[in-house]
Amino acid sequence: MSKESEFYKKLKNSLEETTTFPTKYTYKFIIPSDDKKIKEIENIFNNLGAVINSKPSRTDKYKSLTIFVNMNTPDEIITKYKEVAKVDGVISL
Repeated sequence: MSKESEFYKKLKNSLEETTTFPTKYTYKFIIPSDDKKIKEIENIFNNLGAVINSKPSRTDKYKSLTIFVNMNTPDEIITKYKEVAKVDGVISL
């Protein structure tokens, strides 16, 4: 099993044990300050009623994104992490 699939398996187990669904979930990402990449991430959460807050780093080289969104299952949460991971340069926290 790959490191990535092992991570998602542990995350799913943790969410199932500690979270009552549906829940308001908080995603946190750090990305290069690139409007195109920010827009890609915004599009991933489009039509979900997500609240997205952006904060630049001190040097404005990076931005942190905090996303609050209602999710119904652990699988939905993991699916969004996988979609965001396809955006080049994203770090999931």
